[in-house]
Amino acid sequence: MKLTDKKAIFFDLDGTLIDSVPDLALAVNEMLATLGKKTFDESVIRYWVGNGAQTLVKRALLGKRDVDNETVETTLFEKALNIFLQAYKSHLCNATRPYPHVPETIKELSQRGYRLAIITNKPEPFIVPILEGLGLKHYFEAWLGGDSLPKKKPDPQPLLHMCETFNITVEDAVMVGDSKNDILAANVCGMASVGVTYGYNYGEDIAVHHPTVVIERFEALLNIL
Repeated sequence: MKLTDKKAIFFDLDGTLIDSVPDLALAVNEMLATLGKKTFDESVIRYWVGNGAQTLVKRALLGKRDVDNETVETTLFEKALNIFLQAYKSHLCNATRPYPHVPETIKELSQRGYRLAIITNKPEPFIVPILEGLGLKHYFEAWLGGDSLPKKKPDPQPLLHMCETFNITVEDAVMVGDSKNDILAANVCGMASVGVTYGYNYGEDIAVHHPTVVIERFEALLNIL
């Protein structure tokens, strides 16, 4: 399937463009150790990533992924979140790397004239340092983090806001992401979407959320756009 006549491409960050789990895991375990709590293997923390810093911290404190109906004492949570954010800030790009073929594909899409933006649930202050550290910032015209607006993905507000910023319609854009949050946000506002099969979707098949197209390799974007 071809996604023709698009003017802009919106990308998720973690799990779509970059594998940031190694550095996130370091920060999570530094937080837990500081609090005198049990630390976890990177392979465990990998399944907690993808819904923003606050959810990641809550999962780490409770030691499990499913925390929707769980609560954490407010003072402990706020202390833990602050420790985590400071720890992560100290090593944003120590081991974080783009997924295969991301840099050259982003470059080619930019050269083709697409307007590129980042829409992630990661806190906004971390976006630019990571993009700069990986040499990708100059390809992107704008970015939104999970704390940039009152609502974040899977709410469509960030996607709609970016369309307003670019002065385009939802029909002019496509959302590319690895998790259901990306696809659900796009579906709600009627935007085309591309689901990638790698990343942080907790083992769930991205196709069950009905993206417009599913790809296994990032560079396949060049063939469908």
